[in-house]
Amino acid sequence: MTDSRKKVLCVEDNSVNMLLVSRIVEAEGHELIMAEDAQTAESILDGMTPDIILLDINLPGKNGLELAREFKADDNLADVPLIATTAQVLVGDRERCLEAGCDDYLPKPLDIRKLREVLRYYLNSEQ
Repeated sequence: MTDSRKKVLCVEDNSVNMLLVSRIVEAEGHELIMAEDAQTAESILDGMTPDIILLDINLPGKNGLELAREFKADDNLADVPLIATTAQVLVGDRERCLEAGCDDYLPKPLDIRKLREVLRYYLNSEQ
């Protein structure tokens, strides 16, 4: 039997948000890979390709929008669904995330039902 669990990379510097995401991801039967900043995420992605990336936009150092552009420019990562998670929910913030290459957008505080829906949509439908 092969391991059919999907790999979810969560780039998030807030431990409370990371804990929430980990509970949902594991409840859905997927494997969570955690990165607390852009540098950690980049080194993880050197060695593997996740099935989906949850990306906090407000990261220390390099911000999530820069990271999103890098990921989408990388041939290995271009097709990986990229979901922005951000407390920035002002007019235009969603558009900025999508322009940077994000496939979807989840406002914070994270809505558990919405997060579950997004994971199911991107991981269970063979696109």
